[in-house]
Amino acid sequence: MTTRQRFGDRGQAFPIYVVVVVGLLFAALAFFAIGQASVTRSNAQGAADAAALAAAREARDHLAPGLDLAVLKPGDWEGVLGGKRLYLDSGCEKAPSFAAMNDAEATCRRSALSFTVEVKTNRTVGESVIPGTDSMHGTANATAVIEPRCHLGLLPAPTKSPDPVDTGVEKPGPIKLRCKGGQEIDFDPLKPDPWRTLARALFDVRLTD
Repeated sequence: MTTRQRFGDRGQAFPIYVVVVVGLLFAALAFFAIGQASVTRSNAQGAADAAALAAAREARDHLAPGLDLAVLKPGDWEGVLGGKRLYLDSGCEKAPSFAAMNDAEATCRRSALSFTVEVKTNRTVGESVIPGTDSMHGTANATAVIEPRCHLGLLPAPTKSPDPVDTGVEKPGPIKLRCKGGQEIDFDPLKPDPWRTLARALFDVRLTD
């Protein structure tokens, strides 16, 4: 009698054991799917960050067509240093290509000195025990801004033309720009640096929180 009862207990416990194992296996697969979704979301965020920064840097590196730094007046310089003279029609066209480098597609919109990018990954989370993950793409958005970091210092008096024949035309002297962190930039309108070089000293580009 004792032997038969022992085998009977084993027979009853086996289905419970199977249910527990199946439950643990399902939980493990579900956690794996969640992990895959998290990776996909992280990839989307990386693509969005890169695309937004690329758009803002493109805008920073270009001025309005035809703007001659050598003839800017103080009021014009204040507009440039404040970012108002940046050629903001450019920038967003860079976002899709940078998103594509991260296997994603992007849309971009700008507002003044701010560029917001929305991204969707080309890859999905993949098939899993959770329904719908095979059609679930990673999505994310990021905003990058151009921040002015300099202001106009004291302007030296213009000097007359040193040409042998005095035309009476006054030429602008060097301009001193004061920037964050105590940095000073001397800009010579007669020997201007390329705008791309100057812009990277005058403006910061960063992601917003």
